[in-house]
Amino acid sequence: MSAYPEERVAWEQQVERLRQERPTPLRDAWYLLSRNKLALVGSLLALFFALVGLFAPMLEPHSPARQDLFNTFERPFHSWHHVLGTDQLGRDVFSRLLEGIRISMGVGLLTTLAVLVVGTVAGMVAGYYRGWIDTVINGFVEMVWGFPLILVAVIIAGAIGPGLTAVIAAVAFINWAGFARIVRGEVLALREKEFVAGARALGKGDVEIMVKHLLPNVIGSALVMGSYYVAVAIIVEAGLSFIGLGAQPPTASLGQMVADGRNYLQLDHWIATVPGITIVLVVLSLNLLGDGLRDVLDPRLKRER
Repeated sequence: MSAYPEERVAWEQQVERLRQERPTPLRDAWYLLSRNKLALVGSLLALFFALVGLFAPMLEPHSPARQDLFNTFERPFHSWHHVLGTDQLGRDVFSRLLEGIRISMGVGLLTTLAVLVVGTVAGMVAGYYRGWIDTVINGFVEMVWGFPLILVAVIIAGAIGPGLTAVIAAVAFINWAGFARIVRGEVLALREKEFVAGARALGKGDVEIMVKHLLPNVIGSALVMGSYYVAVAIIVEAGLSFIGLGAQPPTASLGQMVADGRNYLQLDHWIATVPGITIVLVVLSLNLLGDGLRDVLDPRLKRER
């Protein structure tokens, strides 16, 4: 009997050690993400651009709208005063680039967050209740999904005037339908599972079932799609700004910077190529992030591993 307390202490220590060594959800997610090197690079790049956009006003060495007509077309790295040179109006390209990243990431992230909430709620309601509710919501989703995004943006810009408001309204009007379709399909399959039937048998309400039991099972797919839609929103914002329907001067935009430099590509190409390369890197990083989120959050891939 005297050895029993010692054995119990040893057993408890072993259990505690195993508990500490057991992967936590965050550690497990980091492990899965780190296995995909491209996804890891994309995640770090996306985080970098998000931080740059957040702190852009503090990082800008000059005002993005400040003109200096006596110092136009300065080449990149010619002086530390203008690291990436100046454009045709003498504006600092580096400051305008930071401002453009802030605009693009802001439009992409905030718009996608809003439509993620709306689309997820609509898809869950349609998939859970089915019947006439599903018919109405799904019919509206199909109608909205049939409109080309650029066409909607042009129509809205013509109705309310060019600017970021038109870009946000167009992206929100179309993209929520994508979330609703994905979430509805998953909820239709999940609502017949045993854990949902068990929750109903315990007397839990519909809202509690959707929030506590269905939402955790569909949020992964919604987040993966969200990373793609952030990239789509950034491309749409850049495209509309390029043709003059997006951000308006003096606000700097990556698409607008490309448009401003297209007439100087032969001699002063950096005015257009620097923001153009930035758009490519931002979109590429978000797509790679989406691949990484799919590896981490998709339960089917987890089962295959």
